[in-house]
Amino acid sequence: MSHEAQKAIARQSLLLRSLPDQHVDTLLRQAIWRQYDRGETIFLQEEEAKAVHVVLAGWVKLFRISPTGAEAVVSVFTRGESFGEAVALRNVPYPVSAEAVSACEVMHIPSPVLLSLMKEDPEIGVSILAATFTHLHALVAQLEQLKAQTGAQRVAEFLLNLCDRDSGRCEVELPYDKMLIAGRLGMKPESLSRAFSRLKPVGVKINRNHADIADMDDLRNYAESDTSER
Repeated sequence: MSHEAQKAIARQSLLLRSLPDQHVDTLLRQAIWRQYDRGETIFLQEEEAKAVHVVLAGWVKLFRISPTGAEAVVSVFTRGESFGEAVALRNVPYPVSAEAVSACEVMHIPSPVLLSLMKEDPEIGVSILAATFTHLHALVAQLEQLKAQTGAQRVAEFLLNLCDRDSGRCEVELPYDKMLIAGRLGMKPESLSRAFSRLKPVGVKINRNHADIADMDDLRNYAESDTSER
């Protein structure tokens, strides 16, 4: 991807799109632009947070390692999404690790640059708060899914969010491996396989890393149905 294309994506990210052009230009000039291979570490849990990160292409996962060595996927980010705002500005260690789950490109904005601009213009702080609130809202929605939906319903929601249309037939590519999908949805890999099987009656066929959805409305109705009625 060209540097100009990278800048265009960064300008449209939630973190930057509401800022005045002069601030965006300052941030882009002082940003660090990196490419990562699949499986490459971006930062590790307990490292000191020194930057805010914006994904320009590909996928990045945030995860924690429990005392027993188990991996818990916290979130997955893709093009135009940012992470690390809250900890970077507080100069505290990362509570999670970040890893590229596909080849990806990431823009890193050093914390001192953001802090300096925030002192000049409080609007920068408002933008960071908006991005942080979006992350919080996503985590609350994720928790609600874990409590209120079956595994198959969570998979249905996941597939619907990958679609580039609102109705009709849709074929989507699974963006990362099934083990990570399972972790992202709070499931074991074998539970994910069973969930895919349960979606066959509502028109979902899985072929390797592709999902063919016969009718999005049928799948949406399944995802939103009351589990007590089935």
